[in-house]
Amino acid sequence: MANNKSLGIGIDLGTTNLLVYIQGHGIIFNEPSVVSFDIETGEVIAGGEDAFSMIGKTHDKIRVSRPLREGVISDMDAAKSLLRYVFERVQNVRNFKDAKCLICCPSEVTQIEREAMRELAIQMGIHDVFIEEEIKAGAIGAGMDIYTANAAMVIDIGGGTTDVGVLSLGDVVLSQTLRIAGNYIDQEIIKYVHKTHNLVIGQKTAEKAKLEIATLLDEEEEKFTRVSGRDLVTGLPSATKISSKELRKLLLPIFDEVTNVVYSVLEQTPPELSADLVDNGIIVNGGGALIPGVVEYFEEMVQLPIRIANNPLTAVVEGTKVLLKNRGNYLVNPTD
Repeated sequence: MANNKSLGIGIDLGTTNLLVYIQGHGIIFNEPSVVSFDIETGEVIAGGEDAFSMIGKTHDKIRVSRPLREGVISDMDAAKSLLRYVFERVQNVRNFKDAKCLICCPSEVTQIEREAMRELAIQMGIHDVFIEEEIKAGAIGAGMDIYTANAAMVIDIGGGTTDVGVLSLGDVVLSQTLRIAGNYIDQEIIKYVHKTHNLVIGQKTAEKAKLEIATLLDEEEEKFTRVSGRDLVTGLPSATKISSKELRKLLLPIFDEVTNVVYSVLEQTPPELSADLVDNGIIVNGGGALIPGVVEYFEEMVQLPIRIANNPLTAVVEGTKVLLKNRGNYLVNPTD
């Protein structure tokens, strides 16, 4: 068991998924950022996958909460309960008094939102707390060496936000956040099916359709998936099929907005760093990186080399390992 005096905790507090890394234990939690409560007692019934399975299916004695909206904490009590639930599942890690905790957040969260995240850890009994930007941790976790004078650029398409940033000499040079990402795509699918197919579907159904057939590729062979919900006309349960070409039409305007942010960051990047990007290109992190055609789309739009991280879903929390060891050091990569 790791010594608590040097215990490091890395948290990727994502809108969609919560990932927790603990020194000596690795990634101990990688499940949806969802927690459910007994309304009468206020006690936590379930967290993560178990709570996620309850969404849209509860009665009036159970409340299901997503503690984060668009990358920031919207329900502090629920966020604290979710983290406590996670830590209690790890029998060997109980006393956090002497631990240091790194929480990753989107680039453009306000100081008030950062303080809310810091307060969350303090209420958990952790007093040495610092906040880092997700793109910084994600770049390190994806295997990029950000500690040299050579520029690195990241597009992180998560659940609640998309972060775009340029890094050099161990920190973020400039970045921008767009509050359009995976959850926004799910909502657009819900609206589309409602309008086009007269069917009301839930977010989990929309997300399943996205994972199965969403693509940015203009493929000749069309893929289909079945979605079920409530028929708007009859009010009865019903199902329909939607195609990959339908979802591509939905996705292109959304990714065009992401591209506009990429353009904006590139236009503000100092010339010497821009020169580095011609060879280094851009790495794409987050769940959005898994949509087929992302590489081809961005390469066509920005004319730079694009690659997907080997671990796009866990890169941020894996980057916390290095940042916990290297707190305050901008020049030396501790993995060297």
